[in-house]
Amino acid sequence: MLSRTADHLFWLSRYIERAENTARMLDIAYQTSLQPQSQDEAAQTWRSQLSISELDALYAKGYDKADSRSVMQFMVADENNLSSIFCCLRAARENARAVRGALTTEVWETMNQTWLEFRKLLKGDWQRDPGTLFEWVKYRSHLSRGVTVGTMLQDEAFHFIRIGSFLERADNTARLLDVKFHRDPGSQATSETDSARDFYYWSAVLRSVSGFEIYRKVYSNVIQPEKVAELLILRPDMPRSLSHCITRMVANLKRVANAQSAETLRQAGRLEASLAFGRIDEILETGLHPFLEDFLMKVGGLGQGISRDFLV
Repeated sequence: MLSRTADHLFWLSRYIERAENTARMLDIAYQTSLQPQSQDEAAQTWRSQLSISELDALYAKGYDKADSRSVMQFMVADENNLSSIFCCLRAARENARAVRGALTTEVWETMNQTWLEFRKLLKGDWQRDPGTLFEWVKYRSHLSRGVTVGTMLQDEAFHFIRIGSFLERADNTARLLDVKFHRDPGSQATSETDSARDFYYWSAVLRSVSGFEIYRKVYSNVIQPEKVAELLILRPDMPRSLSHCITRMVANLKRVANAQSAETLRQAGRLEASLAFGRIDEILETGLHPFLEDFLMKVGGLGQGISRDFLV
């Protein structure tokens, strides 16, 4: 396969996944903002969305304060923010158009229709009920993924799409978990109010990754942060866990391996093994935040390695 085609397929899937995960992060912030809290706490909640995505500096150039309306506008519809849902869906559609011949008709039509419908939604008053918009973005991402798996030949094109999806999902699941530490660093629940707030926060995290029912099925008890972390980091049977994403990414990477990709595959295998044989008590002992920072650095390195080995 031409490296340019592989590049378009890889980033097509990453942009779709990034749009979905941006919607998931904003949905947590929006639901958290509906709880009783001070103005400072509310502002910190929205600033955390910018910090975890490393967009503080860019946001400061166009907006004066971090409130719900401004941050959602910036993260959803701002054309100057290349990580906004608007820019991600536009880029996904453009990448799909560039490799139209490598996609099935169903995949292309799904991508194109998603972009056209999203532009119509932005013309309405979507901020009156942003939760509905976030659910729509997640649904269209599910639809795109389902059509890809259900209609495409499982050749190199398919594998590059899947590599992009799982790499981006792993990165964003880690960022979702790490939002807590940007939002409220070093905090501990010291009262019943704090405990209740933590319960609703972690419930929102689970719901944002479609994991609330899965948590209940696996653990059958009240929501505990360490159990949420274990589910989203180490459970190989949880579709959005770090372990599952890296395992599936490595499996697809092996299918397209070439003479130059040995080192990238080795690094990916080491990360896969560390998650497969990791223990949550050891991770928590060393600190969840440092663990997630290290994981994000390694995922970034894998992305660079894949670009160097396969892409333009």
